[in-house]
Amino acid sequence: QVQLVESGGRSVQAGGSLTLSCTASEFTSSIKYMAWFRQAPGKEREGVAIIYTANGRPSYADSVKGRFALSQDKAKNTLSLQMNSLKVEDTAMYYCAAGTRSVFNGGWDQRELYRYWGQGTQVTVSS
Repeated sequence: QVQLVESGGRSVQAGGSLTLSCTASEFTSSIKYMAWFRQAPGKEREGVAIIYTANGRPSYADSVKGRFALSQDKAKNTLSLQMNSLKVEDTAMYYCAAGTRSVFNGGWDQRELYRYWGQGTQVTVSS
């Protein structure tokens, strides 16, 4: 059972930067991809970014493309989300997730694709 622990969430002003970290209890070969999701009050949980563990290639939601950068450090079992030019609408609880499917149909942001989830870390962006 892989456990994911997020950290780094805090309050920040619009235009600022923040780095979220997700530490996995292990980076097993069964984990094929890891992602960040976020959920704002009253809204659906949405995918923010995904990274495929085999090649380290990330993909981003349109809402964060060009502002966020996702990277992995397998030696430290860590996934990092660098968030720049933060906007008020980025305010949400951010969750780390990991999936084990070798192939899947449809978009990467389907929640059912992810087997493991962290407890979340809160990001609040004020104007």
